[in-house]
Amino acid sequence: MTSRTIALLAGTAVAAAVSAAPLALRERLPDPLAVHWGPGMTPDNAVSFPVFLAMQAALWGVILLGLLASARRAGGGRSARVSWWALFSGGVLFASLISGMTVAANLDAATWTDARLGPLAVTVVIAVPLAAAALSGYLGRGAADPSHVDREPPVLNLRRGQRAVWVSRVSNPWPLLLTAAGAAALFAFAMLDLTGVVRVSSYGAVLPVLVAVPAVGLFASSLTARVTGDGVVLAFGPFGWPVRRIRLDKIDHAFTEERHPSQVGGWGVRGLPGGATIMLRGGECLVLRYRSGGQLGISIDDAERGASLINALIAERRAV
Repeated sequence: MTSRTIALLAGTAVAAAVSAAPLALRERLPDPLAVHWGPGMTPDNAVSFPVFLAMQAALWGVILLGLLASARRAGGGRSARVSWWALFSGGVLFASLISGMTVAANLDAATWTDARLGPLAVTVVIAVPLAAAALSGYLGRGAADPSHVDREPPVLNLRRGQRAVWVSRVSNPWPLLLTAAGAAALFAFAMLDLTGVVRVSSYGAVLPVLVAVPAVGLFASSLTARVTGDGVVLAFGPFGWPVRRIRLDKIDHAFTEERHPSQVGGWGVRGLPGGATIMLRGGECLVLRYRSGGQLGISIDDAERGASLINALIAERRAV
Protein backbone atom coordinates (compact mmCIF):
# COMPACT_ATOMS: atom_id res chain seq x y z
CA MET A 1 0.00 0.00 0.00
CA THR A 2 1.49 3.34 -1.04
CA SER A 3 1.99 6.29 1.29
CA ARG A 4 -0.55 8.33 -0.68
CA THR A 5 -3.18 5.61 -0.27
CA ILE A 6 -2.46 5.36 3.46
CA ALA A 7 -2.77 9.14 3.78
CA LEU A 8 -6.09 9.21 1.92
CA LEU A 9 -7.55 6.35 3.97
CA ALA A 10 -6.35 7.92 7.21
CA GLY A 11 -7.63 11.30 6.08
CA THR A 12 -11.10 9.91 5.54
CA ALA A 13 -11.11 8.06 8.85
CA VAL A 14 -9.82 10.97 10.93
CA ALA A 15 -12.12 13.47 9.22
CA ALA A 16 -15.07 11.20 10.00
CA ALA A 17 -13.93 10.74 13.61
CA VAL A 18 -13.38 14.41 14.43
CA SER A 19 -16.79 15.24 12.97
CA ALA A 20 -18.86 12.23 14.09
CA ALA A 21 -18.18 12.51 17.84
CA PRO A 22 -19.16 16.21 18.19
CA LEU A 23 -22.23 15.69 15.96
CA ALA A 24 -23.36 12.66 17.95
CA LEU A 25 -22.97 14.53 21.25
CA ARG A 26 -24.23 17.93 20.10
CA GLU A 27 -27.25 17.91 22.42
CA ARG A 28 -24.91 17.54 25.39
CA LEU A 29 -22.59 20.37 24.33
CA PRO A 30 -23.03 24.08 25.01
CA ASP A 31 -23.13 26.48 22.08
CA PRO A 32 -20.72 28.23 21.86
CA LEU A 33 -18.02 25.77 22.99
CA ALA A 34 -14.90 26.61 24.94
CA VAL A 35 -11.85 26.11 22.72
CA HIS A 36 -9.07 27.78 24.70
CA TRP A 37 -8.06 27.72 28.35
CA GLY A 38 -5.93 30.21 30.23
CA PRO A 39 -4.11 30.03 33.57
CA GLY A 40 -5.73 27.64 36.00
CA MET A 41 -7.44 25.84 33.11
CA THR A 42 -10.14 28.52 32.99
CA PRO A 43 -11.88 28.89 29.60
CA ASP A 44 -11.09 32.24 27.99
CA ASN A 45 -12.35 31.83 24.41
CA ALA A 46 -15.31 30.18 22.70
CA VAL A 47 -16.66 29.62 19.20
CA SER A 48 -19.96 28.43 17.78
CA PHE A 49 -20.50 24.75 17.05
CA PRO A 50 -20.19 25.12 13.22
CA VAL A 51 -16.98 27.14 13.61
CA PHE A 52 -15.59 24.48 15.94
CA LEU A 53 -16.22 21.79 13.31
CA ALA A 54 -14.59 23.98 10.65
CA MET A 55 -11.54 24.52 12.88
CA GLN A 56 -11.10 20.78 13.39
CA ALA A 57 -11.46 20.14 9.67
CA ALA A 58 -8.91 22.84 8.87
CA LEU A 59 -6.40 21.47 11.39
CA TRP A 60 -6.58 17.98 9.96
CA GLY A 61 -6.67 19.35 6.41
CA VAL A 62 -3.31 21.07 6.85
CA ILE A 63 -1.74 17.88 8.25
CA LEU A 64 -3.27 15.79 5.45
CA LEU A 65 -1.96 18.15 2.78
CA GLY A 66 1.52 17.78 4.26
CA LEU A 67 1.21 14.00 4.16
CA LEU A 68 0.02 13.98 0.56
CA ALA A 69 2.67 16.46 -0.55
CA SER A 70 5.48 14.38 0.96
CA ALA A 71 4.02 10.97 0.02
CA ARG A 72 5.95 10.82 -3.24
CA ARG A 73 9.26 11.01 -1.36
CA ALA A 74 8.25 8.68 1.48
CA GLY A 75 9.46 5.69 -0.50
CA GLY A 76 12.87 7.28 -1.01
CA GLY A 77 15.67 7.64 1.51
CA ARG A 78 15.53 6.67 5.16
CA SER A 79 15.22 10.24 6.46
CA ALA A 80 12.23 10.85 4.15
CA ARG A 81 10.53 7.69 5.43
CA VAL A 82 11.18 8.64 9.05
CA SER A 83 9.77 12.14 8.51
CA TRP A 84 6.65 10.88 6.74
CA TRP A 85 5.74 8.21 9.30
CA ALA A 86 6.44 10.60 12.17
CA LEU A 87 4.12 13.22 10.63
CA PHE A 88 1.52 10.56 9.94
CA SER A 89 1.27 9.11 13.45
CA GLY A 90 1.89 12.36 15.30
CA GLY A 91 -0.57 14.26 13.09
CA VAL A 92 -3.36 11.70 13.41
CA LEU A 93 -3.06 11.60 17.18
CA PHE A 94 -2.69 15.36 17.59
CA ALA A 95 -5.80 16.15 15.52
CA SER A 96 -7.81 13.40 17.22
CA LEU A 97 -6.76 14.38 20.76
CA ILE A 98 -7.43 18.09 20.21
CA SER A 99 -10.95 17.33 19.02
CA GLY A 100 -11.68 14.62 21.60
CA MET A 101 -10.42 16.57 24.61
CA THR A 102 -12.26 19.73 23.58
CA VAL A 103 -15.51 17.78 23.30
CA ALA A 104 -14.87 16.00 26.62
CA ALA A 105 -14.16 19.31 28.38
CA ASN A 106 -17.44 20.81 27.13
CA LEU A 107 -19.56 17.72 27.65
CA ASP A 108 -22.66 18.41 29.81
CA ALA A 109 -21.40 21.92 30.69
CA ALA A 110 -24.23 24.44 31.17
CA THR A 111 -22.26 27.17 29.39
CA TRP A 112 -18.81 27.35 27.80
CA THR A 113 -17.42 29.07 30.89
CA ASP A 114 -18.13 25.87 32.85
CA ALA A 115 -16.00 23.69 30.55
CA ARG A 116 -13.03 22.15 32.33
CA LEU A 117 -9.93 20.36 31.11
CA GLY A 118 -8.18 17.71 33.16
CA PRO A 119 -4.89 18.75 34.81
CA LEU A 120 -2.85 16.56 32.44
CA ALA A 121 -4.76 17.39 29.25
CA VAL A 122 -2.16 19.72 27.75
CA THR A 123 0.68 17.33 28.59
CA VAL A 124 -1.17 14.43 26.96
CA VAL A 125 -1.98 16.40 23.78
CA ILE A 126 1.70 17.27 23.34
CA ALA A 127 3.54 14.24 24.75
CA VAL A 128 1.49 11.43 23.23
CA PRO A 129 1.74 12.61 19.58
CA LEU A 130 5.45 13.31 20.00
CA ALA A 131 6.07 9.85 21.45
CA ALA A 132 3.99 8.25 18.70
CA ALA A 133 5.84 10.25 16.05
CA ALA A 134 9.23 9.13 17.38
CA LEU A 135 8.17 5.46 17.60
CA SER A 136 6.47 5.48 14.21
CA GLY A 137 9.44 7.14 12.53
CA TYR A 138 11.76 4.54 14.04
CA LEU A 139 9.59 1.57 13.03
CA GLY A 140 8.99 2.94 9.53
CA ARG A 141 12.60 3.86 8.82
CA GLY A 142 13.20 0.79 6.63
CA ALA A 143 16.56 -0.32 5.32
CA ALA A 144 19.58 1.93 5.52
CA ASP A 145 20.31 4.08 2.49
CA PRO A 146 22.97 2.72 0.17
CA SER A 147 26.28 4.39 0.87
CA HIS A 148 27.63 6.70 -1.80
CA VAL A 149 30.94 4.92 -1.27
CA ASP A 150 29.42 1.93 -3.06
CA ARG A 151 28.73 4.04 -6.16
CA GLU A 152 31.48 5.17 -8.50
CA PRO A 153 31.77 8.99 -8.27
CA PRO A 154 31.34 10.67 -11.67
CA VAL A 155 34.59 11.79 -13.30
CA LEU A 156 35.03 14.04 -16.34
CA ASN A 157 37.75 13.02 -18.81
CA LEU A 158 40.07 15.98 -19.22
CA ARG A 159 42.82 16.09 -21.81
CA ARG A 160 46.28 16.85 -20.47
CA GLY A 161 46.65 20.58 -19.97
CA GLN A 162 42.98 21.26 -20.63
CA ARG A 163 41.41 23.88 -18.40
CA ALA A 164 37.70 23.65 -17.61
CA VAL A 165 35.23 25.73 -15.61
CA TRP A 166 31.74 24.78 -14.44
CA VAL A 167 29.20 27.40 -13.44
CA SER A 168 25.62 26.81 -12.33
CA ARG A 169 22.93 28.84 -10.66
CA VAL A 170 19.73 28.08 -8.77
CA SER A 171 17.08 30.48 -7.50
CA ASN A 172 13.99 30.32 -5.32
CA PRO A 173 11.31 33.03 -5.64
CA TRP A 174 9.85 32.49 -2.15
CA PRO A 175 12.69 34.17 -0.21
CA LEU A 176 12.35 37.16 -2.56
CA LEU A 177 8.67 37.39 -1.66
CA LEU A 178 9.71 37.26 2.00
CA THR A 179 12.16 40.09 1.33
CA ALA A 180 9.45 42.15 -0.36
CA ALA A 181 7.03 41.56 2.52
CA GLY A 182 9.63 42.54 5.12
CA ALA A 183 10.63 45.64 3.18
CA ALA A 184 6.97 46.65 2.82
CA ALA A 185 6.47 46.24 6.57
CA LEU A 186 9.52 48.40 7.29
CA PHE A 187 8.24 51.07 4.90
CA ALA A 188 4.81 50.98 6.55
CA PHE A 189 6.37 51.40 10.01
CA ALA A 190 8.44 54.35 8.76
CA MET A 191 5.39 56.08 7.28
CA LEU A 192 3.34 55.52 10.43
CA ASP A 193 6.17 56.92 12.52
CA LEU A 194 6.52 60.00 10.30
CA THR A 195 2.78 60.70 10.48
CA GLY A 196 2.76 60.22 14.26
CA VAL A 197 0.33 57.29 14.22
CA VAL A 198 2.80 55.04 16.03
CA ARG A 199 6.24 55.46 17.55
CA VAL A 200 8.81 53.01 16.18
CA SER A 201 10.65 53.13 19.51
CA SER A 202 7.65 51.38 21.05
CA TYR A 203 8.27 48.34 18.83
CA GLY A 204 11.95 47.83 19.56
CA ALA A 205 11.66 44.03 19.70
CA VAL A 206 9.90 43.88 16.32
CA LEU A 207 12.27 46.08 14.30
CA PRO A 208 15.31 43.72 14.35
CA VAL A 209 13.08 40.96 12.97
CA LEU A 210 11.73 43.23 10.24
CA VAL A 211 15.29 44.11 9.26
CA ALA A 212 16.63 40.55 9.46
CA VAL A 213 13.82 38.94 7.43
CA PRO A 214 14.45 40.93 4.20
CA ALA A 215 18.22 40.50 4.55
CA VAL A 216 18.05 36.74 5.03
CA GLY A 217 15.45 36.38 2.29
CA LEU A 218 17.60 38.36 -0.15
CA PHE A 219 20.74 36.30 0.47
CA ALA A 220 18.82 32.98 0.39
CA SER A 221 16.99 33.72 -2.85
CA SER A 222 19.70 32.46 -5.20
CA LEU A 223 23.03 30.70 -5.31
CA THR A 224 25.77 30.60 -7.95
CA ALA A 225 28.36 27.82 -7.82
CA ARG A 226 31.63 27.87 -9.78
CA VAL A 227 34.24 25.13 -10.04
CA THR A 228 37.77 25.91 -11.26
CA GLY A 229 41.22 24.46 -10.72
CA ASP A 230 41.41 26.35 -7.42
CA GLY A 231 38.26 24.85 -5.93
CA VAL A 232 34.60 25.70 -5.44
CA VAL A 233 33.19 29.20 -5.06
CA LEU A 234 29.65 29.71 -3.73
CA ALA A 235 28.11 33.17 -4.16
CA PHE A 236 24.81 33.95 -2.44
CA GLY A 237 22.02 36.30 -3.45
CA PRO A 238 21.48 38.45 -6.55
CA PHE A 239 24.64 40.48 -5.82
CA GLY A 240 26.90 37.45 -5.38
CA TRP A 241 27.62 38.18 -1.74
CA PRO A 242 28.49 36.74 0.73
CA VAL A 243 30.98 34.39 -0.94
CA ARG A 244 32.27 31.07 0.37
CA ARG A 245 35.44 29.55 -1.12
CA ILE A 246 36.37 25.90 -0.67
CA ARG A 247 39.89 24.97 -1.76
CA LEU A 248 40.31 21.88 -3.90
CA ASP A 249 42.86 20.37 -1.53
CA LYS A 250 40.19 20.22 1.20
CA ILE A 251 37.87 18.03 -0.92
CA ASP A 252 38.30 14.25 -1.07
CA HIS A 253 35.66 13.70 -3.77
CA ALA A 254 32.25 14.90 -4.96
CA PHE A 255 29.03 13.08 -5.78
CA THR A 256 25.34 13.78 -6.32
CA GLU A 257 22.45 12.89 -4.05
CA GLU A 258 18.72 13.52 -3.91
CA ARG A 259 17.88 15.75 -0.96
CA HIS A 260 14.70 17.60 -0.01
CA PRO A 261 13.80 20.24 2.61
CA SER A 262 11.86 17.64 4.62
CA GLN A 263 15.04 15.59 4.92
CA VAL A 264 17.43 18.33 6.00
CA GLY A 265 15.09 20.40 8.18
CA GLY A 266 13.84 23.11 5.85
CA TRP A 267 15.16 25.82 3.55
CA GLY A 268 18.40 27.78 3.69
CA VAL A 269 21.61 26.55 5.31
CA ARG A 270 20.56 23.56 7.38
CA GLY A 271 22.56 21.30 9.67
CA LEU A 272 25.84 21.75 11.53
CA PRO A 273 29.33 22.33 10.12
CA GLY A 274 30.59 19.05 8.70
CA GLY A 275 27.09 17.89 7.78
CA ALA A 276 25.29 20.92 6.38
CA THR A 277 23.14 21.39 3.28
CA ILE A 278 22.51 24.62 1.38
CA MET A 279 18.87 23.99 0.43
CA LEU A 280 17.20 26.30 -2.06
CA ARG A 281 15.17 23.66 -3.89
CA GLY A 282 14.58 19.95 -3.47
CA GLY A 283 16.11 17.44 -5.87
CA GLU A 284 19.58 16.56 -7.05
CA CYS A 285 22.34 18.14 -4.99
CA LEU A 286 26.09 18.43 -5.38
CA VAL A 287 27.76 16.94 -2.30
CA LEU A 288 31.35 17.72 -1.38
CA ARG A 289 33.03 15.13 0.78
CA TYR A 290 35.86 16.74 2.75
CA ARG A 291 39.15 15.01 3.46
CA SER A 292 38.40 15.65 7.14
CA GLY A 293 35.33 13.38 6.89
CA GLY A 294 32.59 16.02 6.82
CA GLN A 295 30.46 16.99 3.87
CA LEU A 296 28.51 19.87 2.38
CA GLY A 297 25.39 19.44 0.24
CA ILE A 298 24.51 22.14 -2.31
CA SER A 299 21.17 22.23 -4.10
CA ILE A 300 22.25 23.34 -7.56
CA ASP A 301 21.33 22.58 -11.17
CA ASP A 302 23.56 20.34 -13.32
CA ALA A 303 25.08 18.89 -10.14
CA GLU A 304 26.49 15.75 -11.77
CA ARG A 305 28.58 17.71 -14.26
CA GLY A 306 29.96 19.81 -11.40
CA ALA A 307 30.83 16.70 -9.39
CA SER A 308 32.51 15.18 -12.47
CA LEU A 309 34.75 18.18 -12.96
CA ILE A 310 35.68 18.37 -9.26
CA ASN A 311 36.69 14.69 -9.24
CA ALA A 312 38.67 15.12 -12.48
CA LEU A 313 40.56 18.10 -11.06
CA ILE A 314 41.29 16.22 -7.83
CA ALA A 315 42.55 13.20 -9.78
CA GLU A 316 44.73 15.46 -11.96
CA ARG A 317 46.23 17.13 -8.90
CA ARG A 318 46.97 13.78 -7.20
CA ALA A 319 48.66 12.48 -10.32
CA VAL A 320 51.17 15.32 -10.32
